Amino acid sequence: MSTVTLIGTRLADPDTEFVYEGEADGCAGCPYRSQCLNLEVGTRYRVTDVRENAQTLECALHDGGVRAVEVEPVPVSANVPTKGSFAGSKATLAGPCPYVDCPSHVYCEPDGIDLEGEYRIREILGDGPHEICHLDRSLQLVELDPES
Repeated sequence: MSTVTLIGTRLADPDTEFVYEGEADGCAGCPYRSQCLNLEVGTRYRVTDVRENAQTLECALHDGGVRAVEVEPVPVSANVPTKGSFAGSKATLAGPCPYVDCPSHVYCEPDGIDLEGEYRIREILGDGPHEICHLDRSLQLVELDPES
């Protein structure tokens, strides 16, 4: 289900993805706060449509102003422990990983996912891009439902 919100004009393109980080200091006193601050903090969204007839509004944070767009939460690819993981089951991430140079790090600590949250697995994607896990974890790459 899509939500109408305001985002910076530079981000206002279909298929642009972003993680909503919540209110910034510059939002205080803005007359458009209720239209901008209507998303779930920490969730990854994709712009599905840009409102063509909407005007560009001034914004203290975005130098080009903001535009009305429709957004939807998107599934997030993540590495989860292999044991007990199957499509439809609930999963949590294995925890933080200090190996930021590992090709799987973006899946072990993906943007838009709470490391302590529980999410429904939409689909099993297979093995992650790493050859070995430096923390000796048995992991598989899955697609997590953002709304679970």
